[in-house]
Amino acid sequence: MTDQTVKNRRPFGIVLKDAIARGLVRLISRLPLALIHRLGAGAGYLATLWPNRQRRNALMNIALCLPELNREQQIKLRDRNLKEFGKTYFEIGYLWLRPAQQALALVREVRGAELLQREPGKGLIVLSPHLGAWELAGLYLAAQGPTAIFYKPQKYLDDLIRASRGRSGAELAPITARGIRVLVQALERGDAVGILPDQEPKADKGAVFAPFFGVPAFTMLLVNRLARRTGAPVIFLFAERLAEDGGFRIHCIRAPAGIDSEDDHQAATALNRGIEQCVMTCPEQYLWPYKRFRRRPEGAPKIYTGALDDVHVFRQAERIRPRPLS
Repeated sequence: MTDQTVKNRRPFGIVLKDAIARGLVRLISRLPLALIHRLGAGAGYLATLWPNRQRRNALMNIALCLPELNREQQIKLRDRNLKEFGKTYFEIGYLWLRPAQQALALVREVRGAELLQREPGKGLIVLSPHLGAWELAGLYLAAQGPTAIFYKPQKYLDDLIRASRGRSGAELAPITARGIRVLVQALERGDAVGILPDQEPKADKGAVFAPFFGVPAFTMLLVNRLARRTGAPVIFLFAERLAEDGGFRIHCIRAPAGIDSEDDHQAATALNRGIEQCVMTCPEQYLWPYKRFRRRPEGAPKIYTGALDDVHVFRQAERIRPRPLS
């Protein structure tokens, strides 16, 4: 059965929503990026004005992960984050649909570029958290040489996403056993592989709970498995959005020691520690609304439940992780 046949069999409601989303993405992508960012920031500002799930989840994660901030600071970070969240999603169409060289021209600076150098015959594992413009990070990585990107098929806009991410020559590897084989083969050829490391795994196999900013997070072991099997070094790469429509800054950071450990918990802890280092470079640009702690250790209370107002969020956060004494 072809992909087109599967697509044609989708329910009408999904087809309609996909068509609407596609039209909006194409429309927004034609606007100047400065205007796109202003529209995104405006949408994010509107989300700060009344209780909603994105606002609640972002504040909950910030309160749990950054308890050293007082409540006023946590709310201010949440509100700045929602504006950056709006910019992230409004700019995606621009990064998807504009010519690759036009998108790559937005990169003003690259820090740690030497970490992207590959030894002959040895691959490179590149981890890009949901921070800043992760679509630009993937595009930049693929422009450096042969690359395979681990990819989760989407319900909407899937063919548009695949075309966009592949336009610099990247090979897309679906999140399946076959996709993992693609990653292994790429590393054995000496290619790079790109992985989003901060998504919650769906299956028990290949994941453990490890601290993320001190909170147990269900964390993938795929990076550890690939590094141990192929001997490929591991780095982090993300694209920080600069102020005043100044473009983007690429950061390349060496992964913490232990990410290739034979001890699964030590490896997952090192992975999360690397993500933390990236996040603290520009914390307002992290995907704080994502339910990173949806899955909890046995017996631990659920996190993203109850009322949506800030008072409830702070009470819930303090029950889960008491604030440090001042």
